[in-house]
Amino acid sequence: MNLDLEGKVVLVSGASRGIGRAIAQAFAVERCRLVLCARGREALDVVASELAKQGTDILAVPADLTQAAEAEHVVHAAIERFGAIHVLINNVGGVGSFAAFHELTDEQWREILELNLLPAVRLTRLVLPAMRRQHYGRIVNIASESGIQPDPFMPHYNAAKAAIINLTKSLSKAYACDGILVNAVSPAMTRTEVVEGMLRQQAQARGVSVEEATTVFLKELRPNIVLGRPAEPAEVAAVVVFLASAAASFVTGANYRVDGGSVASL
Repeated sequence: MNLDLEGKVVLVSGASRGIGRAIAQAFAVERCRLVLCARGREALDVVASELAKQGTDILAVPADLTQAAEAEHVVHAAIERFGAIHVLINNVGGVGSFAAFHELTDEQWREILELNLLPAVRLTRLVLPAMRRQHYGRIVNIASESGIQPDPFMPHYNAAKAAIINLTKSLSKAYACDGILVNAVSPAMTRTEVVEGMLRQQAQARGVSVEEATTVFLKELRPNIVLGRPAEPAEVAAVVVFLASAAASFVTGANYRVDGGSVASL
């Protein structure tokens, strides 16, 4: 299948590890030109170097997207280098603290919204003028199953991811006339470095292997994942690449769940 992505300029936020790194790798396979950003310069440089050695035309821009000026710098650098942005992948996010609603402070709410919602708002607002001029754009927002099927112990994160899904639908309606398609991808628990670190801690605490700790964790806390395992980052990335490609040219405003059957609703 020809995905018609070769040469497209793809901006991926949160690209230094986990799902973001897998997304960058998947677009590199399609011979895209990449703009990668993340807060950690060292980890970002590792990914950029790895992909550059494979022949990818790549620009790495360290940036904290919770700061508006840094988001503006990323987009300016991308357009200065490549002259266009065809695809935007909004992948910045994080769970933050686990707490019941009555324990969360205003500051914790602000922090989680700054991390999970506003970077996507900022980058999207910044790339829209270029996408509208070229009458072409693909935006994929990384949400979460928690935005559909919320966990009681992270209501601030759940609300932020629900907002991302809602924003996706709103943008898809507003900019369809400009040739811009906007979709979301909602993964369930994914085997990222953060999750693997948590599972190693669980294994040490229980005196069992990581595989056994994973089985126990899924059984106790994620029994609704009917496939019985976490997602792999590459599995999430494959859906993201599809949504950015010509194969999804009649798909907009959708929320693709990469959740192993986790969400109970249709």
